[in-house]
Amino acid sequence: MLDPELVDLVLRLARENPRWGYLRIVGECRKLGVRVSATSVRTILRRHHLGPAPRRGGPTWRQFLRAQAAGTLACDFLTVETIGLTRLYVLFFVELHHRRVHLVGITAHPTGAWVTQAARNLLMDLDDHAHRFRFLIRDRDSKFSAAFDAVFAGAGTEAVKIPPRAPKAKQVVSHCTSSGRFVCV
Repeated sequence: MLDPELVDLVLRLARENPRWGYLRIVGECRKLGVRVSATSVRTILRRHHLGPAPRRGGPTWRQFLRAQAAGTLACDFLTVETIGLTRLYVLFFVELHHRRVHLVGITAHPTGAWVTQAARNLLMDLDDHAHRFRFLIRDRDSKFSAAFDAVFAGAGTEAVKIPPRAPKAKQVVSHCTSSGRFVCV
């Protein structure tokens, strides 16, 4: 059984210095003339649910992703084959936090200029809510031109490109945010 004063000292050092690990706490205790083993310090921290340094008081990974999702949009194209065998491209945006889908345009021949205009239309539709978004996740499709990124940069939103040849990168972000169904707007 450990001395309650020792436990209080270890807990105080850990809470006041969240970047200190158990080895640093052992060293600081020795400077104070208190002898304690690293195993004892680790046991005390675990028993009081204090995680490893330096993330003792920080958010979990899931909490971090959910917080980032509140200010994130993602965009992509989907294709639809018509009865006349014409391929239509649908540009859509998803608000990751609320899982709202914005269908912003449908065309048979998407170009950089068309996509840029669709982005302007989306920002006009969002009106006062456009400032909520810090990031736009998009792939490296050539249709998403520098002018497209500039439209969002003007609204204070940074375009983040997923890594090349990583089509599932956007899926990871959307699955980690929140469970629920998509709502089309």
